[in-house]
Amino acid sequence: MRVTAKTDVGYVRELNEDCYSVGELPGGVVWAVICDGMGGVSGGNIASQTAVKFISDTISASYQFEMGSRSLKNLLVSAVDNANTRLFDLAQANESLSGMGTTVVAAIVAQHTAYIAHAGDSRAYRFTDGELKQLTKDHSVVQVMVDSGQITEDEAKTHPRKNLITRALGVSDGIEVDYCEERLDPGDILLICTDGLTNAVDVDQIHSMMLRTGFYACAEELVALANRNGGPDNITVVAVTVD
Repeated sequence: MRVTAKTDVGYVRELNEDCYSVGELPGGVVWAVICDGMGGVSGGNIASQTAVKFISDTISASYQFEMGSRSLKNLLVSAVDNANTRLFDLAQANESLSGMGTTVVAAIVAQHTAYIAHAGDSRAYRFTDGELKQLTKDHSVVQVMVDSGQITEDEAKTHPRKNLITRALGVSDGIEVDYCEERLDPGDILLICTDGLTNAVDVDQIHSMMLRTGFYACAEELVALANRNGGPDNITVVAVTVD
């Protein structure tokens, strides 16, 4: 497997509150974690960095060769859940961090399967046979409105509340973690990203860029495209391909 990644502050924010980490495990297994922090003067930065480090350390320390799908699910969900507790405790102990939180997408790719845990509006996609498939569903106010039929998908793209999320690590003492698995064929790409990409670049543009860009350039090119579209937020993209 191969990995490529890129993060950028964008053109509007002064501080990059996105954070990511990737790594390899025995047997050609790859993991990746991406977080988009929020809250306070420095709370978002601390939240994303703390969550990424905690989840990364948990995966690296707890993974065992040839874990089954149930064990991998338990590993990812418990890592995210415990990261939530860690952030919540930090915020409770330090008034300046009150209200901090972060989205998360954590993935392990093993034996041609992506195991994914997430909370918030950072996303995971599968690019396969020239098609782009969204694997995660946003935990956001506008997604609730779309699901209930109040607004359409097109209206959601420009809705004034599109940045309001309904789930994030660190904001309460418990978190509901969504989980999914997706089979990956040789040549497929698992793409994970923060909303700095998806709010600036619509899915058709992401799809077009993936069609015409080589694997190792895709993360950098997608970030550059978000910046060309105004770079209104921090942008982070991680891509994993299966050989």
